[in-house]
Amino acid sequence: MTSRERLRRALNHQASDRVPVDFGSTPVTGIHVRMVERLRRHYGLPEQPVKVVEPYQMLGEVDGALADAMGVDVVGIPARKTMFGFENRDFREFRLPWGQTVLVPGGFVTSQDEKGDLLIHPEGDPSARPSGRMPSAGFFFDSVVRQDPIEEATLDPRDNVEEFTAFTEEDLAYWRRAIERQRGSDRALIVNVGGTAFGDIALVPGPWMKKPRGVRDVAEWYMTTLTRPDYVHAIFERQVEVALENLGAVHGLIGDAAQALFVCGTDFGTQDSQFCSVETFRELYHPYYRRVNDYVHQHTGWKTFKHSCGAVEPLIPSFIEAGFDILNPVQVNAAGMDPRKLKEEYGDDLVFWGGGVDTQRVLPFARPTEVEAHVLNQCEILGRGGGFVFNAIHNVQANVPVENVVAMIEAVRKFNGTR
Repeated sequence: MTSRERLRRALNHQASDRVPVDFGSTPVTGIHVRMVERLRRHYGLPEQPVKVVEPYQMLGEVDGALADAMGVDVVGIPARKTMFGFENRDFREFRLPWGQTVLVPGGFVTSQDEKGDLLIHPEGDPSARPSGRMPSAGFFFDSVVRQDPIEEATLDPRDNVEEFTAFTEEDLAYWRRAIERQRGSDRALIVNVGGTAFGDIALVPGPWMKKPRGVRDVAEWYMTTLTRPDYVHAIFERQVEVALENLGAVHGLIGDAAQALFVCGTDFGTQDSQFCSVETFRELYHPYYRRVNDYVHQHTGWKTFKHSCGAVEPLIPSFIEAGFDILNPVQVNAAGMDPRKLKEEYGDDLVFWGGGVDTQRVLPFARPTEVEAHVLNQCEILGRGGGFVFNAIHNVQANVPVENVVAMIEAVRKFNGTR
């Protein structure tokens, strides 16, 4: 059975020869560049600088050789530009603060402040105000909020939608090249067209823009969802119109070579609660996700992928009604997110993509034998009858012991070998 067939069966809630595995196909199922280097060394792969494919979180490329070593079934096609507005091309060597030499895109232009923090500039323009900051002892960037003072009388939702535009010929040429590179591979494919994550708090500050306008402060955005709902609806209405146009254009190029679409990275859960009520979700977000999912299901064979960390169980029925096929991850250490209960109550409607290992307590701090036992238990619960794609709970971070990551991978192999 090929990886493509294996993922298709999982997405259709059917058992197969083994649980499909994903590491590196999306911005929320990846591996930090430092860990990628350690895994390459563990598996005896050639020593070489790892390519940074997502500079915001400093995710490293899981290339074909490493994917083979880890048993990965899924690859991804990301959006053309990174979170900081430059393309993933013209790679060059760069030495990171912790001493690792990596490959970064040509637009990866940085400076340092007086504290030694690494600052990154949007679109690779050193004259533009920095839009991201990596603390001197950190391993990834945080957005720099660059919101101008809010003047209620002149607040215009068009300022918050200037980044949502129809694809150009250059964009479409990128997609043609990307799908051509995937031809001949038996790995499953997920695509990220972009523009469909309504209110994603990582995107609100506009780190790819030289001078973002409108509501761009995180706290101000959350207040806006309550105090200016008409403003938010105006943003989402324009966003969804452009998104559907771009989805149609990309599907015309890719067709059903892809199995899934990364729709949304908007987090709705905290560790023990939700960022909004069920009522607010249904009134403010649900209509627009429903339009995206309905379009995808009516015009393509793709399944739709919803990411949200945290305690989102109260929102899951609304995710299902909005048309999502896949929930990523299953944050089993958050309140109300017991995997056994979720599988029993929602496993017929949702594919669980992730949740294979607790990345807050188990993966970074347990012994390898404990990691193995935990992973086997998660696979047994979530993998029953299909409807499960193995991944961690969000990205594997920089300082996790490599022996624990290897124990995780070997535990999945062990589980799959007993099926």
